[in-house]
Amino acid sequence: MEVGDSLSADDRDVRLAALERTRDAVVIVDHDGHLRYVNAAAESTFGLDRTGLLGRAVGALGHDELGARIVQAAFAAVDPDRPLGQAGFEITIGRQDRRAVRAAVSVSRAQVGSGDYAIAFVRDITQEVEQREGIAALMTVAERASRAVLVTDRDDIIIYTNPSFTRLFGYSAEETKGRHAGELLAGRHSNRRTIASPAPDIDDEGSEQQILLYAKDGGEIWVSAEVKGLRDGRGVALLTDISESVQLRTLQQLTLSALADEIPITELADRMCRFVEKIAPDVVSSLQQIESGLVRPLGGPGLPDEYSRALDGVAIGPEKGSCGTAAYFGNPVLAIDIDTDPRWQPFKALPLAAGLRACWSSPIKAKDGRVIGTFAFYFRECRAPSRWHERIVDACVHLGALAIERKEARAQIARLAYYDMLTGLPNRARLRDLIAQATGTCPPGQHVALAFLDVDNFKDVNDTLGHAAGDDFLVAFAQRLREQIRPCDMLARLGGDEFVIVMPGRNASEAGLVASRIAEALALPLGIGTWQVPMSASIGISLYPDNATDIDVLIRQADTAMYQAKRSGRSTYRFFSEDMNGAAEERMAYSAALRNAITFDLLELHYQPQIGTRDGAIHGVEALARWNDPVLGAVSPAKFIPLAEECGLIEQVALWSIRAACRQMAAWRALGLDIPCVSVNLSPINFQNPNLADLVSDILAELRLPPEVLMLEVTEGVIQNERSLAIETMNALRRLGVGLSLDDFGTGYSSLSQLAQLPIRELKIDRGFMRDIAHQSSARAVVTAVVRVGQSLQLSVIAEGVETDEQFALLAELGCDAVQGFLYAPALTPAAFELWLVDYSARRGAAMSKRVAGAPIPALPELRAAAMRRLG
Repeated sequence: MEVGDSLSADDRDVRLAALERTRDAVVIVDHDGHLRYVNAAAESTFGLDRTGLLGRAVGALGHDELGARIVQAAFAAVDPDRPLGQAGFEITIGRQDRRAVRAAVSVSRAQVGSGDYAIAFVRDITQEVEQREGIAALMTVAERASRAVLVTDRDDIIIYTNPSFTRLFGYSAEETKGRHAGELLAGRHSNRRTIASPAPDIDDEGSEQQILLYAKDGGEIWVSAEVKGLRDGRGVALLTDISESVQLRTLQQLTLSALADEIPITELADRMCRFVEKIAPDVVSSLQQIESGLVRPLGGPGLPDEYSRALDGVAIGPEKGSCGTAAYFGNPVLAIDIDTDPRWQPFKALPLAAGLRACWSSPIKAKDGRVIGTFAFYFRECRAPSRWHERIVDACVHLGALAIERKEARAQIARLAYYDMLTGLPNRARLRDLIAQATGTCPPGQHVALAFLDVDNFKDVNDTLGHAAGDDFLVAFAQRLREQIRPCDMLARLGGDEFVIVMPGRNASEAGLVASRIAEALALPLGIGTWQVPMSASIGISLYPDNATDIDVLIRQADTAMYQAKRSGRSTYRFFSEDMNGAAEERMAYSAALRNAITFDLLELHYQPQIGTRDGAIHGVEALARWNDPVLGAVSPAKFIPLAEECGLIEQVALWSIRAACRQMAAWRALGLDIPCVSVNLSPINFQNPNLADLVSDILAELRLPPEVLMLEVTEGVIQNERSLAIETMNALRRLGVGLSLDDFGTGYSSLSQLAQLPIRELKIDRGFMRDIAHQSSARAVVTAVVRVGQSLQLSVIAEGVETDEQFALLAELGCDAVQGFLYAPALTPAAFELWLVDYSARRGAAMSKRVAGAPIPALPELRAAAMRRLG
């Protein structure tokens, strides 16, 4: 464009230099709508290269509406005699890179020489608009917020309060505006230093503190104040009334502390009720458990003993006072006048005699929705509960649920010690009592037959159809056995695929007939999905007192006879006899082969991954021993581990496993594979070795591995024998830094008090609990109990045998830390595991990338720009 003659060349250069350096986009358009000038800032704003734009129509900026409005603002419908007319507007500019820019446009009309020109200053106000809209949204939220909101300037002068502030303190917004916050809210007992001027000392993260403030009427209010200082010097405080919460928090701490100390539930309930009556002196409280539809009082020190005894054992129902009715319907029940309430008529005499006129009872529910208790308030006058009473009961219902569920969990865990979760049959620990009971009551001249059953080819079912199918198989197998025995006979599951039948009053002939019937009953294949799975068992029988009078000897003899049945072609039975040496010979052969395998490193370790439930990361791997003998073939760990214990090789197997697993970890680390830790199974016998920690330390030092990469798994039986030595060995390992994991938790030892003393870092939920977790509330309750035990003891919890997404989702919801099972991978050879890990990492990375790609683009950082004087 041409500049007037009144300006010197230097003046023009200065003006053009100023236009080039301004941060606003500057566009000059002539009267015909052609671009005469575009500065450097305009290139950034419009996302265009200004080369070649001069002389072109204003639409070349890529935004027809903007060009039209610039021309219209400068030239249309204006006084032609106005030399420097100005107009402004806001507009959204769509750039070629698809970024939307909100801009403020200021248009000036200028006459230079004989021509008219439109000079447009375009400023990017995208962030200003976002902040403006954000503040408006925040104000809307603040107006509706349940918490009191207080905003002050840099001098702590109130500039805004919301309606919740008015409701809490009694001051209207007009009464607070312009007042000093500290002077308005501080009172006689307030810490004035705390509330004097919080904002200057608060960073962007904010802080939270408890402060005593005063309402307009002079009432004390304890508030939790979350204070945050803003960059412009203002302060924002979110205030929550905690006057009652302080007392409820004390009640909660009292109860949780009692739970942690394993105080008996009756004492815990009494403590809870006494504290409630202290903070609400106008009530008498009581806590009841509901067991099998009956009321069982747990605590109520303020009630007459005679009344509490009368409540014990009362069946719940629609007309059973407040507690029985609340438990029956699962809803709170209020009897404002016990004397006239029809639900109380059979029971009113005792409470009325104690001066109790009204009763409000609330049901206590477990996580699965069952009513497991009630919490009741008795009043000495006919009245309804206050808001304070309601808050107390809300807290007590929650705490009562924790206490009662813990009691149920402990009872369930105790049951786990003696019963098999999969089949419901007595387990190995209970079997000894059953045999002792049968032999102890056996009349002279009578017999007790003991049948030891082992499922034939069960490993093929697990390997072919998976563990879920294997569990279905075992449940059906147990059911067929039940159908073939008398009510007085006793069936137990030892574990795995081994069962024992105790048959009082059976001689050899009668026991043989039972075994024959069992073989016939098992001949029919079992349908699992589309598969017809053959079912058979090898059975060994021993007789009391003919073969032995010692329980362990009887079981061992039946086991020996069972192995003879397997060698005889399976699906048959054999009686134990003194000349039955084949089993002993077989044990000798297996022992020699196992010793040879250890000496020449013929055992193998396979690795099964453990996956974290929170983020899907590799939690670790479990090393599982495998033995494939060139003569004996594949030997199950369930066979050779007990054999190693029996023949004194378990120490060598354990040290070989630890060394092999650590050697593999060192190799993976050298390859750059990030595997946090490896778990190695040990026998309880290994912990009777006082030098175990030193041996492990030497292996770790030799391979230059940190101790935390090794996790040693033990079963609950580790402390059944040589307890003090086992605990001492475990403590030595933990001091070394090696992790300890309690494997197959719930299948054996289960004392919570002693469990808390074990120096373990991890609990593993037995795979047998997984089968019905998605379908049965009882199975889910057991798993929940185990997870809660781990959480209460601050232990990691891992679930084994996870095979479905539904199982994984339930475990993740419960807070189980990690899972392992066929859902991700079986136990793999090192090479196969490496391939699996690469594939899993790739799939996980792809999933993460997909999520990131779909995430919204984060807001640009706030920019600060100095204001520029308009040129004209």
